[in-house]
Amino acid sequence: MHKAQVHNWPAYIGWSVGLLILVALIYWLMRQGWNWRRTLQSDLPELPTVPAEPGATILESKGRYHGTTTAGNWLDRVVAHGLGTRSLAELTLTERGLLVRRPGDVDLWLPAEELTGARTDSGHAGKVVPAGLLVVGWRLQGKELESGLRLDHPDQHAAWVTAIEQLAPRTKKTEGVTP
Repeated sequence: MHKAQVHNWPAYIGWSVGLLILVALIYWLMRQGWNWRRTLQSDLPELPTVPAEPGATILESKGRYHGTTTAGNWLDRVVAHGLGTRSLAELTLTERGLLVRRPGDVDLWLPAEELTGARTDSGHAGKVVPAGLLVVGWRLQGKELESGLRLDHPDQHAAWVTAIEQLAPRTKKTEGVTP
């Protein structure tokens, strides 16, 4: 009596191994691209250090940090100095600047004199969020950047935009003014 072969195990194993190799290759190529981008951005100056006394608190909130891009280009992610890593975030706006504490990653300090403004947007750093993101514009030694943040309570985005816009004008007023 002859039984029909139900499974072709060698073919299944061959296809599975081939698929795993393909996934590993794609992951490796993505990692190489990320490292290449980091190398290209190695001329980006060091981030400002968080001061011992950041000043009186204006607003506080929790949310997610979605990344930093070059200003005006929501897809050009900056990965140097840990700016490309998404993470949880605790935001504190003070009279001296914006502090973004990122557990397990580098904290981000944006001095008030380097803030250029804020807005709400639906996309940033390759991430689209229909409920919106808070996008904060800032300068790092003359290089214009934008950081995308999503607060746990998106209805607070408008208050953050207003507060940052009130803090930023002193820089906007002095732009282009020669002594």
